[in-house]
Amino acid sequence: MGMRWTAVGHATPMLRVAAAALAAEAAGLLVSVVFNLVDAASGQAWTTGNAIGLTVVEVIVAAGVAWIGSGVARARPWSRTPAVMVQLFTILIAIWLLQAQRYEWGAPALVFGLAGLAGLFAPTSLRALNRER
Repeated sequence: MGMRWTAVGHATPMLRVAAAALAAEAAGLLVSVVFNLVDAASGQAWTTGNAIGLTVVEVIVAAGVAWIGSGVARARPWSRTPAVMVQLFTILIAIWLLQAQRYEWGAPALVFGLAGLAGLFAPTSLRALNRER
C-alpha cells in the first residue's frame, strides 16, 4: 500500500469539500441578496440607495467566491490563497453573527468556513495545489 500521489490540476476529495464550502458560501451570499432586494422593494431597507449598493457588492463578492471555488475544484494553484482568505473572513463574520445572536446565519457560516479550511489544509490538498517546480 503505497502513498497516493495527486498530480497538480486534479481535485482530491478534500479539495472537493473546500470547493463545496465555497459554493455554499456563494449561495448564502445570493440568498442574502434576495433578502436585501425584498427589503428594498418593501421599504424595509434603511435607504433604497444603501440597499442597492449593498446588493451590488454582495453580487460581486458572490461571483468572486464562486470563481475561487471553481479554481479550487480544478486544483488550480492560484486559488489557494484567495480561498484561505475567504474562509478566514467567513469565520470572522460567523463569530460576529454568533455574538449578535444571529445563529441562523452564524452557525452555518462557521461550519462552512471551518470545513473549507480543513479541505484546503488537508495534506492531499496541499500537494494538489502545490506549484510545479
